[in-house]
Amino acid sequence: MALIPEVKKHYGKLKQFINGEWVKPESGKYFETTNPATGEVIAEAPVASMKEVDKAIAAAHEAFKKWRNIPFRDRSKLVFDLRNKVNEKAEWLSRILVQDHGRTMDEARGTLARFGENIEAAGSSMYGYYMGRHVDQLANGIDCYEIKEPVGVFLIITPGNIPMHAWSSFVPYALACGCTVIVKPSRQVPLSSDAVFKVTEEVGFPPGVVNLLHMGPERGLNKQILSDPRVKGVGLIGSTRVAKELFELCGKYGKRSSLNGNGKNYVVVMPDAPVDNAVNYLLRGCFGMSGQRCLGSDNVAIIGDDKRYKAVKEAFIAASKAMKIGYGLDESVELGPLTTQQGKEKVVEFIEVGLKSGAKLLLDGRKVKVKGYEKGYYLGPTIFEGVTTDMYIAQEESFGPLANLLRPKDLEEAIQWINKENYGHSACIVTESGKVARKFIRECEVGNVGINAGIPQPYAFFGLGSKKDSFFGMSKSRMDSVKLFLDEKTVTLRWV
Repeated sequence: MALIPEVKKHYGKLKQFINGEWVKPESGKYFETTNPATGEVIAEAPVASMKEVDKAIAAAHEAFKKWRNIPFRDRSKLVFDLRNKVNEKAEWLSRILVQDHGRTMDEARGTLARFGENIEAAGSSMYGYYMGRHVDQLANGIDCYEIKEPVGVFLIITPGNIPMHAWSSFVPYALACGCTVIVKPSRQVPLSSDAVFKVTEEVGFPPGVVNLLHMGPERGLNKQILSDPRVKGVGLIGSTRVAKELFELCGKYGKRSSLNGNGKNYVVVMPDAPVDNAVNYLLRGCFGMSGQRCLGSDNVAIIGDDKRYKAVKEAFIAASKAMKIGYGLDESVELGPLTTQQGKEKVVEFIEVGLKSGAKLLLDGRKVKVKGYEKGYYLGPTIFEGVTTDMYIAQEESFGPLANLLRPKDLEEAIQWINKENYGHSACIVTESGKVARKFIRECEVGNVGINAGIPQPYAFFGLGSKKDSFFGMSKSRMDSVKLFLDEKTVTLRWV
């Protein structure tokens, strides 16, 4: 199938977006970013200086003074205008996301659908969450009420795996609540944020309300931003390591936070699950977005006798081998490349650790070659068996197209394995038994549960649940983030 045209072959030198203007970096420093499918450089992104960071903070702080006083209906209208503009530009944004991240076109279109849903939920949230509470005649001649107030300037850090979805999981909610933002995107995918900000600019938010700072590898700037008293908090979707670092900074400087980290997720296949259905869920859960998905799974727990295990295993291997691998702008492609060469190398190392620990490789994705894209960062589906829960590969996230086949003796043991993990992001089960499903929901110590699903993705008006080392902070992302961006004030009145 012919490729959908690239938006551009090369996007040139990107700029920062500060106080409503696109500006070149004062440092003059840039870093290159590549198309994962081709390995070719497609843009140069700027590296922010400390001076530019201060300018962005000042712009957001000054803008907040006015933005917070704009009637919430007017703010919501702008947020809904953003939703409409994103929907209008969805195909354009999808193509850029494929070039920048490496996912398939179908996955990119799905992302843009979720993007629009988040913005819609954010605009709608104000008609409920923004309302306070009132008690008349609480005591003789005394009334009491509560109001919600926007908090201020927030740092939003988006990851390399879901740059647009993560943006929409925080930014529109902050804007609807009356807060202003400084967005720091992952250096792995600078084009995605650049494109989103170009669309946002068309909507007409006041200068300084939304600011974009590419920082490259300069992680020390996080501390500079969070130590500034004008900045009130941070939202992150990223790694547990970075989440813990930021959580410590937030404790030190008294900042609000919503910090989402890694997971090590399971899909449990029960003996009563139809094999074809189970395999479809496994393909999506283990290999969707090339395994670079926080709700995706590495660990597949197959319950049943040897005959049942063999049936699921063989069907899964056959379906995995049949997946078409290539450049996501080919709409027939089912599995794209890893986002970076470094990411690919880490997954290869992960596979080698699995082999050294005694796991058996049933399907080796390291041998994949895509004709015409020999410099791309491709790995094919990789499947291990003979994996035990004490192995490193069963405990840490691979962040690649990899599945570990495990054999618990029953559901009780599978739930025990899930609950002993340091992480508590998600778990799925494939079954036709309501009794089994209810037990799984109630007993799994994770924040997101899927029943007959490979990816337990909640709709935007639910927060994204996570527990244990998968989350740190005061509120989850998406709709739940209004708790991050709004504070409460109570008023007690006596007039008689």
